[in-house]
Amino acid sequence: MKKIYLLPILAIFFFNSCEKVIDVDVPSIEPKLVIDASFEVLFDENPVVANTVVKLSLSADYFEDEIPTVSNATVFLTNLTDNSIINFSDVNSDGNYTPNINFIPADDIEYELTIIYNNETYKGKATKIKSSPFKEVIQGDKTLFSGEEVEIKITFQDIPVIENYYLFDFDDNLFLSIDDRYFNGSEYNFSYFYRDEELELPKTVNIKMSGITKEYYTYFEILVSQGGQEGGGPFQAVPSSLLGNIINTTNDANFPLGYFHISETDTFTINLVDKN
Repeated sequence: MKKIYLLPILAIFFFNSCEKVIDVDVPSIEPKLVIDASFEVLFDENPVVANTVVKLSLSADYFEDEIPTVSNATVFLTNLTDNSIINFSDVNSDGNYTPNINFIPADDIEYELTIIYNNETYKGKATKIKSSPFKEVIQGDKTLFSGEEVEIKITFQDIPVIENYYLFDFDDNLFLSIDDRYFNGSEYNFSYFYRDEELELPKTVNIKMSGITKEYYTYFEILVSQGGQEGGGPFQAVPSSLLGNIINTTNDANFPLGYFHISETDTFTINLVDKN
């Protein structure tokens, strides 16, 4: 009987004696201003409306669970054609700044975003980028590897002549960026697959399609590959080395993170059901 009980006791002692607490020393970095100013002009709605929120926060250390918001900045937009100014306010003190008037970005107008925070001035410029509306969005029947994926089939007409870049938002912080190098000026269709762990059916999802610049396309590709699409969206944890199109005009060494962009955007709401 002693032999029967001795082995487990020795095994428990062995494994307990091997346990070690390892302290990982992650250096603390100076917080940087994170600017998410991706404006969406919903051009296919009547009347046309726009989402023009400037979201300000501070970068946090790796193991921080909360992202600190910035609610004490001065934010305004300048129309560089006539130098008119649109002021933004953080009404709810949550880091989300909205225009004080009903504002729809106009065609062919360059806007300059200005943010003043901690006595430093940040500036970025953007012009609205055209997009196409959805022609069709339907739920398909195909799956991929597990057999549990849900297919969305997208069809749209690419804008001819010019080089186009598009950003698709499939809800729940799921994004896809594409360019038209292989279908310029043509009708294009493709499938997007939700993994079975990404949604529970039945479910209603809101899909967006936005026109973006080549520079924003490149920026977003790197952003998603480095930061992922989990935990609050791609701007939730911007890689510290990834620079956008906004500069600190007061102190270039204290550069911000994030981007200022204006997109024409179309939306489509679809009810997904279990077809198995």
